[in-house]
Amino acid sequence: MNKRTILHHTRRLVQVSGALAALLASAAAWGDGDAGRGWARAQMCAGCHGIADYRTAFPKVYSVPKLGGQEAAYIVKSLQDYKSGARKNATMGGIAATLSDQDMADLAAYYAANEHPANKVVANKDATTKGQQ
Repeated sequence: MNKRTILHHTRRLVQVSGALAALLASAAAWGDGDAGRGWARAQMCAGCHGIADYRTAFPKVYSVPKLGGQEAAYIVKSLQDYKSGARKNATMGGIAATLSDQDMADLAAYYAANEHPANKVVANKDATTKGQQ
């Protein structure tokens, strides 16, 4: 192997090691989440993520994703990416910057355990007409 090949493999190994470390950190964070504490923190999220078919107008118009029922690891990773700047959104970046790893794990535990109301299928047709779910 020449020096260039060795350097390439070394860089690749460092990249893979970094990705693995981030994955393990994510797994550790969401594994220890407390859904009860997450519920308390989620009140700040409900203004956008708790409204079915909500679209924001700042900084551009886009649909706000539903969080209920999402995988905990996905939520933690998304929040970490917003906090680090790897994922861009002015609103979410600002919010994520205030969250600790524990806050992220708690939010992830709450949302992973709770299906978004807009995703629920009502089994009883009469309950829908009465406004009950």
